[in-house]
This record gives sequence, C-alpha cells and structure tokens, in this order.
Amino acid sequence: MYLDSKTKKEIFAKHGGSETNTGSSEGQIALFTYRIAHLTEHLKKNRKDYGTQRSLQLLVGKRRSLLDYLKAKDIERYRAIVKELGLRR
Repeated sequence: MYLDSKTKKEIFAKHGGSETNTGSSEGQIALFTYRIAHLTEHLKKNRKDYGTQRSLQLLVGKRRSLLDYLKAKDIERYRAIVKELGLRR
C-alpha cells in the first residue's frame, strides 16, 4: 500500500509539527499533496480510470479549500507551506 501509517507519521512529523498533530492545516495539505501526486502518476498510466479521476478532482478541491482557509487565517503559514511543498498558487 502506498500510504501506510509510517508514511503518514513522517508527513505529519515534517509538516504538522508532531506525529500526533493530524488536524493541523499544514499536515492535512501535505497529506493531500502526497495523495494527489500518487493519483496523478496512476492516471498517467490508466487514463480511462474515471473513478480515480473523480477522486483526484475531489482531493484537489479539498486541498484548495484548506489553502484558502489558511490564507485567510494566517498568510505567513500559507506562504511557508506553499513554498515548502512547491505548489503553484
């Protein structure tokens, strides 16, 4: 499986502050970004997988919502996470 508990802990430890801080916006955005990258690679190989395509679109929307929330709440944290993850927003 591509996303096991060890990988999640690493993502949250790096971006969320600690392994147990799974509710932080930065951690959630980083997790969504990881999942989006995985689904994008899957769709490059399986271009007619429309279920995965819909899941990818939903994940992108969720990440965008969290980024908009973070931008309104704390612009410095928003800029830091966008720069760290290399997002084009």
